[in-house]
Amino acid sequence: MFRKRIRRKAVSDGELNITAFMNLMVVLVPFLLITAVFSQVTMLELNLPGGGESPEDVTPPPIELEVTIRKDQLEVGDRNTGLLTVLPQVDGKHDYDKLNEYLQDVKAKFPEILSATILAEETTEYDDIVQAMDAVRLVEQKQDDEWVQAELFPQVSLGNAVPDPRNAAEATP
Repeated sequence: MFRKRIRRKAVSDGELNITAFMNLMVVLVPFLLITAVFSQVTMLELNLPGGGESPEDVTPPPIELEVTIRKDQLEVGDRNTGLLTVLPQVDGKHDYDKLNEYLQDVKAKFPEILSATILAEETTEYDDIVQAMDAVRLVEQKQDDEWVQAELFPQVSLGNAVPDPRNAAEATP
């Protein structure tokens, strides 16, 4: 019996072409680095409500500040006592400067308070929320011929506003 010999061809070592991969890395790495920097610049710090247990020894603050963004006005209130002031729109826009001035007066009366809650209706635009957060968190003061930012209420929380009772009455036939 004859055995048939099977000849195997010698396997040659091929080179791996990594040019396409290198081109991808040259473009992708700088892109990811640049977008990472921009995501840090546009980040706003919030304190979202937590579901933890509350300590029993804590005394409630004298005021629990709430700023409600309505379609046609800004409302500043205390959760415990109710509405403090209403700031109507000026020329079709919310008056964030007036809000900031009013909050400076509140801060002068209650300097130990650091937190405030911003309540927004479902139709509130993102830009309005950011401008309200800026008005609540910071105040610009002139000091030694320079404008300096100081904190008003740095611990800002967000929430949903209850529907406006004026609009609810109009909607009912």
